[in-house]
Amino acid sequence: MRRLSRIAAAGIATAALAVSVTACGGTSSDAAADKDKGGDSKAKGLALAYDVGGRGDQSFNDAAHAGMAKAEQDFKLTGKDVEPTDGESDADKVARLDQLAKQGYNPVIGVGFAYAPAIKEVAAKHPKTTFGIVDDETVQEKNVADLVFHEEQASYLAGIAAAMTSKSDHIGFVGGVDVPLIHKFEAGYVQGAQSVNPKIKIEKQYLTEKAEDGGFSSPNLGKEAAKGQIDKGADVVYAAAGLSGQGVIEAAAAADKWAIGVDSDQYNQKPLAKYKDHILTSATKDVAGAVYNLVKSVRDGKPATGVVRADLGSDGVGLADSNPEFKGDAKLQKAIEKAKADIAAGKIKVKTTS
Repeated sequence: MRRLSRIAAAGIATAALAVSVTACGGTSSDAAADKDKGGDSKAKGLALAYDVGGRGDQSFNDAAHAGMAKAEQDFKLTGKDVEPTDGESDADKVARLDQLAKQGYNPVIGVGFAYAPAIKEVAAKHPKTTFGIVDDETVQEKNVADLVFHEEQASYLAGIAAAMTSKSDHIGFVGGVDVPLIHKFEAGYVQGAQSVNPKIKIEKQYLTEKAEDGGFSSPNLGKEAAKGQIDKGADVVYAAAGLSGQGVIEAAAAADKWAIGVDSDQYNQKPLAKYKDHILTSATKDVAGAVYNLVKSVRDGKPATGVVRADLGSDGVGLADSNPEFKGDAKLQKAIEKAKADIAAGKIKVKTTS
């Protein structure tokens, strides 16, 4: 049931882009590629293989798609995006990426750290294709770009926002999966909140130990976790949980509390519009820009490879200010700007583990 509802949401969220997910996981642009380009594989553009949760998460995967859509428009390309399957293995990922490379897509990008083993294997088989992987820097191949972010820096700012907004001095954190990447979000959030109030109470919960158990793809789990934290007294809850974060936002709205979104500016996501008045801000990372820039580098004949890192200093991560109430809080904005400057200058060292 969750998979059907997620794909339906994807269609609503991206209707303006006139791209829809097909039953086999590609997009309607695939047919146009073969028709408009005469089947010439050299004319094909990028391919995205989505992470757990897939398109329609209003967060991580949708940010990657936004970069793809912009690249298609600016460079007159066609692309292909492919959904994950429930309970898939590394072998399934290898087969998917290998097929995309054979079809002539370049670059081929795995969205999420789970693609690391598959990217490493397939990149060696296709040395003339540039591969990208988002949120992993362990793949050491000459034709691979590791697109990574300082999520902990944006989360530090989110922690400041939560602590300064909380009326109860009690906030929460919901992580999708208990893995090092999500620990970075928690660590920065806790450090930022404690910089405002060292005695602030912080609830913490991870939804699952493994991604395949639904930690990034189960809004019901996010909703239950957030409700539990709110029942304990938390009045601001930060979710770093992909699609599951939608449940956190829903729970916060139902209780008339604040939620902090992640990766994309969730205040502006249309499927979340009915909850927007309870989305204080979002800790963003420019996954769209990373995808777009990798495509551009390939089109320019100078493919980016190695670790490509984004931080506050490069505007690769940040804190969204779409909510007028958040943006209009002068004291809060001053504190955030000072923290940004101190982090960029190295005066504040943000932790990556708690």
